[in-house]
Amino acid sequence: MLRRTRTTAKVYTEPATDDESEDMTGQQKDDSEELEEWLPNLNEGKTKGRRQRGTDETGEKKKVIKRVAKPKEPKPKEPKPKAERKPRAARVPKVKKEKTNTKQQTEDAVLPKPELQQHVTVKEERLSINLSSNNAGDMPDEIPSSSQHFPKVKKEQPDDSFTFDEPAQKKQKTTNSAQGRPIKIKSGNSCVEDLQMNWDAIQVLAEKSGVEQWVCANIVQLFQEENTIPFMVRYRKELINHMDADAVRDVQLTLEELRSVAKKSRSVSQTLKKEGVLTSELEMALKNCTTADEIDHVYAPYKKGSKLSKARRAKELGLEPVALALLQEPQKLDLQSSIQPNTKGLSTLDEVATGVQEILADMIAKDKETLTYVQSLCDRSAVTIHSSVSKTALKEQQPQQGNQKSKPKDISKFSLYVDFTCDVQRIQHHQTLAINRGENLKILTVKVNIPDRVKNDFCRWCINVRWRPQGFARPELMTILKNAVEDSYRRFILPFLSRGNRTRLTASAEKESIAMFVRNLRQRLLMCPVRGRVIMGVDPGFHHGCKIAILSPTSQILHTDVVYLHGPAKHKEAEKLRHLMFKLSCQTIVIGNGKACRETEAFFTDLIKQHFFKPLDVSYCITDEAGASIYSVSPEAVKEMPDMDPNLRSAVSIGRRVQDPLAELIKIDPKHIGIGTYQHDVSQSLLRAALDGVVQECVSFVGVDINICSETLMRHIAGLNAGRARSIMDWKEKNGRFLNREQLKLVKGLGPKSFQQCAGFIRINPETVRSSVCSGGNEDLKVPLKQTAEKKKVKGSGSTSNQFNPLDQTCIHPESYSIALRFLSQIGGSLDQMGSAALRQSIESSVKSRGLDVLAKSLDTTPETLQLIVDGLTQPPGFDIRQDFEQADFKREIVSMNDLHDGMVVTGRVTNTALFGAFVDIGVGRSGLIPKRFITPDKLPFDQRQRSLALGPGERVEVRVINVDLQRNRITLDLIRVLR
Repeated sequence: MLRRTRTTAKVYTEPATDDESEDMTGQQKDDSEELEEWLPNLNEGKTKGRRQRGTDETGEKKKVIKRVAKPKEPKPKEPKPKAERKPRAARVPKVKKEKTNTKQQTEDAVLPKPELQQHVTVKEERLSINLSSNNAGDMPDEIPSSSQHFPKVKKEQPDDSFTFDEPAQKKQKTTNSAQGRPIKIKSGNSCVEDLQMNWDAIQVLAEKSGVEQWVCANIVQLFQEENTIPFMVRYRKELINHMDADAVRDVQLTLEELRSVAKKSRSVSQTLKKEGVLTSELEMALKNCTTADEIDHVYAPYKKGSKLSKARRAKELGLEPVALALLQEPQKLDLQSSIQPNTKGLSTLDEVATGVQEILADMIAKDKETLTYVQSLCDRSAVTIHSSVSKTALKEQQPQQGNQKSKPKDISKFSLYVDFTCDVQRIQHHQTLAINRGENLKILTVKVNIPDRVKNDFCRWCINVRWRPQGFARPELMTILKNAVEDSYRRFILPFLSRGNRTRLTASAEKESIAMFVRNLRQRLLMCPVRGRVIMGVDPGFHHGCKIAILSPTSQILHTDVVYLHGPAKHKEAEKLRHLMFKLSCQTIVIGNGKACRETEAFFTDLIKQHFFKPLDVSYCITDEAGASIYSVSPEAVKEMPDMDPNLRSAVSIGRRVQDPLAELIKIDPKHIGIGTYQHDVSQSLLRAALDGVVQECVSFVGVDINICSETLMRHIAGLNAGRARSIMDWKEKNGRFLNREQLKLVKGLGPKSFQQCAGFIRINPETVRSSVCSGGNEDLKVPLKQTAEKKKVKGSGSTSNQFNPLDQTCIHPESYSIALRFLSQIGGSLDQMGSAALRQSIESSVKSRGLDVLAKSLDTTPETLQLIVDGLTQPPGFDIRQDFEQADFKREIVSMNDLHDGMVVTGRVTNTALFGAFVDIGVGRSGLIPKRFITPDKLPFDQRQRSLALGPGERVEVRVINVDLQRNRITLDLIRVLR
């Protein structure tokens, strides 16, 4: 007891850092007060990025004492009940009744502790300051950007998250920015009120995601206002502290998890209430849970269909007061008085002692602080996970008489895990998913091994600290308490810890696997398009021939056919191909990497070496055809190419994947594109949401010319969906092409919010507008005749313009047009100069001389918005962000695996990345693998060292051949460097 009091004094007498005064509220405070010397410092490394309320800590403390001087009258009463109720397991602190603000719901149902009056004062002041930051009327002097409240966030260390030997710590990356400002969360629409839990949603969200609290509050508010992630990342950078889309999406998923936990907690409470077993302590325990596992642990004894727990039977016999008396007044307890000879369970002293033991074991297992402490012990111990072959699989391998109905399981696929042991802190994500797959197939048996030291330390702590009786307890009573602690650990806490470790490992592995999918898909979608070429797409095949499709530079189908390049008449087919290529000026061939790819590649290589296509300079490339066959029979393909054979549609898709990867690949379900690993072993709903999000992100950031894009592409723009895309297409069919972004407001079903979200990602290029203008009107870009009779009033107020606006072809949002025009006026520029070298030089000199912050202040905007305006004005017409990404490799010769040898240095392109390494196409017909251990930070460019694997599809690399296994058809590579 004395030891714990000293720890509490240490927490509150030392000068508190600013982040501690922000973060340690409610349950977090109570836990840290009692467990500071046992728990690891989870806040280490986060202190620099938190908000500060002032620079003088002493001054803050004086204010604290002043501010809470009035409500001090009831405080002398608080230490007394706290000291008396200390040993109880289920408790409701009285402090909660005296305080009225919402932050006090974060108080956990833990044992109140005697504290110094000064310490209580500091705690209350911390709560009141936190609350004031979330109430609109409490801080009227708060400004959008203030270094007093929000100093620059910490600079991330370059190697923090780049860990290959162990899983990365849960921590989000934010850039150096002092522009963050908290959005006032409206009390009627607050996330905290929606959850109705005993913890603060923003605080828990910040702890789980590793993001500052004010950023989490802003993100929650932005999502409540129905903002999309691409819009937030591009146009609200200052509010999210320059986080990227993946980081914002991670916060969104964490928020959804918390909401689902709160929903489950309310559902369980309602169920228990209907059954008549809901007590105030049980309801408090449910509201304290922050994970679904914790709710399951509390709810398990009360589930329908389960046996009546021993503790509930003992309570029904009236032994609960006896168990509480053992903790509160053991010197007065007489177990003999509870004996009832004619009642089963109370007939003997042993039965009474057993009933008391069961109740105590149940109380210990459901106590929040006890679970927190034992979890901290596990975190500091060498907990391992072990997998072995299951008895079912071994039994199936044995020879059986008679007909065997089922095929024996293939244990060889899991040969690495038949006797596998690894520390839970060291296990790799792909190992976790592989073990889970083997367990689901009933091939492996998995067990979590927790050291005996955890049990010994836990029992000692419970008996001597947490559950120590308040008075003198006779030896027989201490024996009951000791047996209760050991029984609670064996029956409840040990399974709880095992489930928790498995759940955490699986959740972490699933998250990393999905993140790998997202990175691979983004790299694939953002590959640089090959423009201005006539391309021949080839879907290779043997018996059914090679399907070819020749496409114009604008992806129009010029010719389709089937040629038999691997039959006896291949020379005749080659002449046929040469004639077509001469006729249509086709010099580029794209070959799918499916069956007969290697033979088709050799066929074209021989022709190129013989100068068969002279004077054409023919080259070819290999592209991934994953998903092409599925797309060829999809409703989308049938609608686009109704009268074409499905096999020929595959050739068209293969060719268009090189011409415009983004426009073609979004037609295919991302799971069928052939990226990532273990896609069937992760949560399908999370995978679908993440992949849909990255498709929307890529389409939005690249930008879409609304006058020429397809309906399929349009529906992936932020703020749009299938219905709104259909309405836009209907409007175009009726009124002609759009002349400016403002005309989007005339589309039925496109309200102000949808317009705000999508407008910045939609382009109106002058080339496509001119094609719809009547002859002779190219200079002024007049409105077409069809649109002159249309309504010009916009829904709400104002009216649309019929003039082309040059800013509509940039990334500048319409809400910033007035700022862009004022900025141009300041520097003496005009819209006619957009993208010119003269305007770029003028802008650069102005920014260099005055500074971006000063210019932004003079224009009454933020530096982030002004930087976006500068980018939009200086980028050349037709700028595409994909031009900085990798393009397909075109070649004229071929090598084979027989040409490789150990130590040989070659170049290649990453085709796919997995949790255990990266696959690289080095042009030999078989991708080589760079194991994860060879992808080290020193071999990567600096800007790629923050990613967990740091390589993605499409990146060119220089590698060294380590091993060539011709028998198993495997190539092992070592990464030398990434080529730029």
